[in-house]
Amino acid sequence: MIAECACPASASGRFAIETMKQRALGPFQVGAIGLGCMNICHAYGTPISADEAERVLRGALDAGCTHFDTAALYGFGVSESLVGRVLGPQRSRFTLASKCGMTVEAGDGSVKPGRVINGRPESLRATCEGSLRRLKTDVIDLYYLHRWDKQVPIEDSVGALSDLVRAGKIRTIGLSEVSAATLRRAHAVHPIAALQTEYSLWTRNPEIAVLQACRDLGVSFVAFSPLGRGFLAGALPDVAAVEALPDKDIRRPMPRFAPDHHARNLPLLASYRQLADEAGCTPAQLALAWLLHQGADVLPIPGTRSLAHAIENFAAADVALDSALLARLDALINQRTVSGHRYAEQARREVDTEDFGAPPG
Repeated sequence: MIAECACPASASGRFAIETMKQRALGPFQVGAIGLGCMNICHAYGTPISADEAERVLRGALDAGCTHFDTAALYGFGVSESLVGRVLGPQRSRFTLASKCGMTVEAGDGSVKPGRVINGRPESLRATCEGSLRRLKTDVIDLYYLHRWDKQVPIEDSVGALSDLVRAGKIRTIGLSEVSAATLRRAHAVHPIAALQTEYSLWTRNPEIAVLQACRDLGVSFVAFSPLGRGFLAGALPDVAAVEALPDKDIRRPMPRFAPDHHARNLPLLASYRQLADEAGCTPAQLALAWLLHQGADVLPIPGTRSLAHAIENFAAADVALDSALLARLDALINQRTVSGHRYAEQARREVDTEDFGAPPG
């Protein structure tokens, strides 16, 4: 048996889970798989209702999820407000993460409103105050710099966050989408508890340098988009599916989801599904289990608009993969076999992560 899952599908198609295996997120002990809270209000597909978002959040907590990750940017504050309203009364049951440094500004007549990256200390302090109000909490456990504002020295932005730690507004500091060199500079100012960036079978950039830097410094690694933005879960089974994405879906401008690149990547799915069948789990669970096998310091945070999918994802914490299957997965889907870059040119300029360069295709 290649894989053994302690959480088989029930007769209703749901996945029963017991207490989730724990991992360290900085100084906190959390479930090995957390919940990314962007999808509950925007970014993918058609937004769900507030009632359905509440069902996902409450259900995830009741299913054993103890790591919820949101941001001021998500839904322009809507995600934080939902998390605060729904989970605020249960604040002691979970570790709360949010982010600053990338928000939406209203504009002033001469400047159009829109998303901005702003790492100035005064902006980070103001964003934190807004987040605390929306999240209905006195302190945020893990507060990330969502993007490094390259117009502001990383030392200044992290210094401002360290002031928030001393003020008791946040407990620990995280960084998102930064390189190994930037992580080391930041860590010299104040200990960094966690670094978050995209990581999955089809996005291997962290393996260049930053994952090792995290290990050198004792920094937890949080993997967002662990399901390849739905690709590895089989959510986009043909070219027609990407062509039908709503105009505001964030995958629209991403090269991998352009019809030509998607067509080149689709043949990977047939072999990938076969490996999931051999492992006795779903494709989504296989992607998450692969990440968990990359090290005890890796914590995936899949997002979803479906409680059933959330519970299915959490069950991946009990999927065991042997070395032979892991090697076959590595050979099948990696930076050499995936067509198209993960980000369009503007987004590539905004991040500080290491890059393999132009992908095939």
